[in-house]
Amino acid sequence: MRRSIRFLWLGLGLFCVALAGIGAVLPLMPTTIFLILAVGCFARSSPRLEAWLLNHPRFGRPLRQWREQGAVPLVGKLGAAGGMAAGFMLFCLTARPAVWVAICVGALLAICAAYVVSRPRPRTL
Repeated sequence: MRRSIRFLWLGLGLFCVALAGIGAVLPLMPTTIFLILAVGCFARSSPRLEAWLLNHPRFGRPLRQWREQGAVPLVGKLGAAGGMAAGFMLFCLTARPAVWVAICVGALLAICAAYVVSRPRPRTL
């Protein structure tokens, strides 16, 4: 049974990497959060893939900063909050949701943005 759980974590990690890859090319789809989730999954299933992500030339540094300090760089905070705002505006303009739906979605995105913005900025190591 232990081996099957390890494969479940591995599959979930690979799925998160695939979603991050999609997010890297599609606007308004997040990338980093899926990579953070993938690193957590790989920590439970594949030390080699975990090390690959943590040492990746582009994504490794922010992943290590998150893991070690719970920190988000200023550019990441601005990008995340701006992406959420743009996504909400696009949602409202294209889906034309009921007012209560727009309020619920807006509140959820505001809570998520507040969490990201409240994270500390990385300390230099």
